[in-house]
This record gives sequence, structure tokens and C-alpha cells, in this order.
Amino acid sequence: MSTKNKTTTINVQGTAISIISQRDDDYICITDIARYKDSERSDYIIQNWLRNRNTIEFLGVWEQLHNPDFNSIEFDGIKSEAGLNSFALTAKKWKEVTNAIGIESKTGRYGGTYAHKDIAFEFGSWISPSFKLYLIKEFQRLKDQENQRLSLEWNLNRTLSKLNYAIHTDAIKAHIIPNLVTSTQEKYVYASEADLLNVALFGKTAKQWRDENPSTTSNMREEATLEQLLVLANIESMNAEFIRMGLGQSERLKKLNVIAISQLQSLIKHSCVQKLTLD
Repeated sequence: MSTKNKTTTINVQGTAISIISQRDDDYICITDIARYKDSERSDYIIQNWLRNRNTIEFLGVWEQLHNPDFNSIEFDGIKSEAGLNSFALTAKKWKEVTNAIGIESKTGRYGGTYAHKDIAFEFGSWISPSFKLYLIKEFQRLKDQENQRLSLEWNLNRTLSKLNYAIHTDAIKAHIIPNLVTSTQEKYVYASEADLLNVALFGKTAKQWRDENPSTTSNMREEATLEQLLVLANIESMNAEFIRMGLGQSERLKKLNVIAISQLQSLIKHSCVQKLTLD
């Protein structure tokens, strides 16, 4: 698992359950789930679950659906032995032998055996059907909170950008667009000023970004980070002032680029944006 993964904790019937989120996947600590059953023998409980033939078949199907590098040959050997009295399997051995990705072991502060949420819910059913239902409920509540927070962040970004864009376009109309221009000429000036900000902040024009990302339907600003969008809102206002001061595009581009670099470095260094969104 990546060191940049996000770790959160939910409480299920008095038991703290750790969750590691990486990209679009969530891995739930099944060691914590096992502690609900027996806090002193969580590892034994997981191993006992892994000895079950139905468990092995479920894990194998999950890996075949999600993991192109899954070693199906080794899996067949394990499946043929599953359920025998002499059969024993650990999460570590399962991963090493089959190249599985659904179950992983983690050391350190949040150490334990983690499983993809699909597998963790299956393990929860084996522990207790009612516990599984409470686990799913708390997990969904966590996801709803995260989605709500992301939605609030997105709306904040869009609102800031729209407010500053109005200031920006007013300055363009008053100080750059000459009288009696055609609508085509007016649109050309807007595009030029928008790309001035794009180059100052992103280092490329909107067209250059689209050419580099032909498969996406979004645009450069929609793919921007929260820090970038906040800086964009700032340099839009600054560009409007520079326009009123009569500065040419070349000079404004250099000034805005220096400002964007400085502000991004400051935001990232002090984590101000994260604190803002959590308050």
C-alpha cells in the first residue's frame, strides 16, 4: 500500500475498525473485525476463516475479476487442499503464493491484516451477520460524509472562480477590448486572457492540455487541485488589477507566474487548504 494512503476509523458496535483508502479502493482491517469476536485471538480467527473452502473459492473468484496478475495455477493447488484437516493458510502466504491484491498485511501504527471492502464484508458475515450489517451501515455513513465534504469543497472552488471571473472579464472589457470589435474578435481576446492565466498557473494552454489528455471529457481547471483553484481565484483578481494598470500581457504573465509559484508553495508547505476544508 502507498505511504500516501488515507487512514480513517469507524466504530462498529463498540469496536474500532481502521480503513485505508487508496485511489478508488477501500481496505478494511479484518484484524479489527476479528477482535469483535475474540480480542485475544484475532490472528487465529483469520487463519481459521482462510482454512474454509468457501472462503478460498470466494477469494479466488474476486482475484480473477480484479487482478490480471493473479496466479490461477497456484490457486488451484490451494483450493484442492482447502477444507482438509492438515490445511493451513495465512494472509501473508496467500498473497505471496498467488500474487493476490485483495488481502494485505500492514505494519506500524495501523498494523494488521487488511482486505478490500468486498472481502471484508464477506469476513464480517462469517463473524456475525448482524455485525456485517452494522459494518456496512457505518462504512456507508463514512463515505457519505466524505462525498458531502468533497461536494462542499467543489462548490467553494466554483463559487470563488465565478466571482473572480466576473471581476476579470469586466477588466478585459474596460481596458483590452477595443471599440467596435466583432463578436469573434471579442471571444478571441477572452480566450487569450484565459490562457494567460492557464500558462501562468499550469504552464500550458487549454488546447495543449486537451491534446495531452485526449481520452478525458473534462478540462484542465476541472482536474485542478484545491490549491490550484484557490491560486487561480487570486491571480484572476490580480490580473484584473494589472490590466487596469496598463501592463502588457508579457509582463503580466511573468508577474502572475511568480505569484502562482509562491502561493502554491506556501499553501502546500503550511497545509492551509486542508485546515480550511476541515473547519
